[in-house]
Amino acid sequence: MSRKRIAGKIIYMLISYLLCVIIVVPILVMVLGSFKTSGEVLKFNLSLPEKFMFSNYAFVYTNGNIPTAFVNSLIITFIGCALTICSSALCAFYIARSKSRPAKVVGTFFTIGLVAPFQIITTFALLKLTGLIGSYIGVILVYSAIQMPWSMYMFVQFIRSIPSDLDEAAYIDGARPVVMFFKIVLPLLKPVTATTTIMVVINIWNDFMLPLYFFDSSKKWTLPLTVYNFYGQYFSDWNYVFADLVIVAFPVALLYLYFQRYVIAGITAGAVKG
Repeated sequence: MSRKRIAGKIIYMLISYLLCVIIVVPILVMVLGSFKTSGEVLKFNLSLPEKFMFSNYAFVYTNGNIPTAFVNSLIITFIGCALTICSSALCAFYIARSKSRPAKVVGTFFTIGLVAPFQIITTFALLKLTGLIGSYIGVILVYSAIQMPWSMYMFVQFIRSIPSDLDEAAYIDGARPVVMFFKIVLPLLKPVTATTTIMVVINIWNDFMLPLYFFDSSKKWTLPLTVYNFYGQYFSDWNYVFADLVIVAFPVALLYLYFQRYVIAGITAGAVKG
């Protein structure tokens, strides 16, 4: 092995270790800080707490309105993700298989959505005009609209890797496009469906901005917004803030770790045409 290749591998490993440190250190500060007292946590270091304060989590759970916020997050995430996946898969099948001009226009429209910035003011005005401001359905529809361009891109690329001969065989047998999609194409979309579902769930679950802007009552707050119960303009209980953040991140982190192999399989499968 040449010296250049060895030096390249060493540099690659150093950069990888540096990136790992940049990512892991804040997480450790947060997790360790969630077990510290209010005085210890202000040091923001990686030292172990003098005594593990499990009572921080009990306090956050009791005083942070966690159960209600958890149910709100669950409802919004589940319905928003289901709506996004179903709509994206059906639209992607039309775009990937149709060669008509309308299909190209629709595909271009969603491609623009990948780079177009999200506008708070116009969205707020639209929800107010339709009477959906402050409602669960309004926030869910906004989430679905935001997540659909990326989801569409994933499904389109994956469907294009599926041989069109399967469609033609089903068409010869008399299958309509809808039947063809649900009975032939959809079962083949499991890898990309798992990948897209995990990413959409993470994006919706962890989002802080939309519930803050579009909900008119703290009773509808999702889990990320519960941090406001322990952090404000005139006070900041960082030990409780960190405990709250751990509670918020734990469900999706566990879900991602469990489905990680599907995420990797979906990304790699969609990148190779068959």
